Amino acid sequence: MRENGWGNMKVQCLPPALHNDPGQILDRVRDMIREKRDGFDQLLVLFSDCGTGGGLQQMLDEEGVEGVGGAHCYEVFAGDAFAKIIEEEPGCFFVTDFLARNFERLVFRGLGLDRFPNLRQTYFGNYEKLVHLAQTRNPELRVRAEAAAQSIGLGFEYRYTSHGGYESFLRARQGCP
Repeated sequence: MRENGWGNMKVQCLPPALHNDPGQILDRVRDMIREKRDGFDQLLVLFSDCGTGGGLQQMLDEEGVEGVGGAHCYEVFAGDAFAKIIEEEPGCFFVTDFLARNFERLVFRGLGLDRFPNLRQTYFGNYEKLVHLAQTRNPELRVRAEAAAQSIGLGFEYRYTSHGGYESFLRARQGCP
């Protein structure tokens, strides 16, 4: 048993690149549910809507599987603070530890900003700051997130969230303390 009490669970991930093509999310999540259904007592989906326009929740209802909910992972990581952040500062671009670690590849080069710097204004002109929703207290990731903000011309804010709503969602369903 792991020290966090979650030794009775297996996590299966989908590629983060699905966020770049939300049209694929439903099929990929549905396929995984159907593939894993017989091997487990309970399936939980930790994927938020992420651009499916409510389609993910509808599909989960059809499959009889519970999901973490939320419009996107940033909302789940930040928990109750998310609505307040958005209300007070609507011009925020969010990154998690994963995105801070992979910003250069997924965002900067992925959007072509390395080749076409003039696109920065098109992509990020309506944002005022990058908010790092940190799952770990990792100084290297904080430095990377700050560099990411600088690379796209935004201010920077650090907020430690741990695993936010994901952790509470799992604990409530797994009988963990």
